[in-house]
Amino acid sequence: MTHTLVPSDRVEHAAVYGRDGAKLGTIERLMLDKLTGTVAYAVIKTGGLLSSHHHYPVQWGALRYDPRREAYETALTLEDLRAGPSEFEGEAFDWGDRSRSYPHPHYWTI
Repeated sequence: MTHTLVPSDRVEHAAVYGRDGAKLGTIERLMLDKLTGTVAYAVIKTGGLLSSHHHYPVQWGALRYDPRREAYETALTLEDLRAGPSEFEGEAFDWGDRSRSYPHPHYWTI
């Protein structure tokens, strides 16, 4: 029998696909709420081998696991991700600071 629990190291680097079926990137890390013990959001890493990488926060509840693909799916597209906050590879970005608001519903402002 299979269960629904998964260790965090198996979630990191898992592929994420958008609503259009295109691969958006991979899960770089999970941000955990220290007080509740829940996953607040995932940081999605986009870009390929020869292109630059950006990191985007996506609410954990906006991701659904697809066992057929062994990957995660979201209703977002790459354009949706680009409309919100991001970190360019190597930039300093405080992933724990949720005080800023962003208009997209799948970021941490809900």
